[in-house]
Amino acid sequence: MKIIISILFVILCVGLMAVILLQHRKSGGFSGSFGGGGTQMDTSGSWQRMTSMTKITVVMTTIFMIASLVLVKL
Repeated sequence: MKIIISILFVILCVGLMAVILLQHRKSGGFSGSFGGGGTQMDTSGSWQRMTSMTKITVVMTTIFMIASLVLVKL
């Protein structure tokens, strides 16, 4: 059981890295990540404004966290 979950966990890690690397950049460099430069996105209704790639990333990250907790408990 633990081996199967570990193999699925590794596949999930590789998939999550691929999805993150395939995302389109919204602003350039560190200035965008700290709020400088670019446009600010309105937080109301942000789930509808996310792209499909961002939604996939959120779902895969949630599954990653749950799988991490399951592996720790095993």
